[in-house]
Amino acid sequence: MRHIDLIVIHCSATQQGVDVDVKTIDKWHRNRGFAGVGYNYIIRLDGTIEMGRDINRAGAHAKGYNSNSIGICYVGGLDSKDKPKDTRTKQQKQALRNIVTTLKSIYGDLDVVGHRDLSADLNGDGVITPGEWMKSCPCYNVKDEIY
Repeated sequence: MRHIDLIVIHCSATQQGVDVDVKTIDKWHRNRGFAGVGYNYIIRLDGTIEMGRDINRAGAHAKGYNSNSIGICYVGGLDSKDKPKDTRTKQQKQALRNIVTTLKSIYGDLDVVGHRDLSADLNGDGVITPGEWMKSCPCYNVKDEIY
């Protein structure tokens, strides 16, 4: 079993209200040259949690962090004009809390971050600010949530 000490939260960068499943994301990732879906879990609009890449295999979701992390992606993240927005439904928020709690009970006290929080600290001040984000993903501040 691989060493896991981090959970990385992502969004699918799809418009609010447009539901996609793990098979669709798998196809997108294969078209980008990945060996299948890069996330370990996908959370659909209704809160259904779908299994992605096997938890015992390193993901393909956060360059430099895949070997020691679990990737969770909620469907959504963009408004109707393709601008970043926290589009999580009530069901997605609850499912996300549930899966993080379950994973922590299995793997211990894991750090939970958003993909954007893994961006480079370009000015070296020790804080990753919006101007330094590689992406807006997951379109909300993970550190504001209680996980």
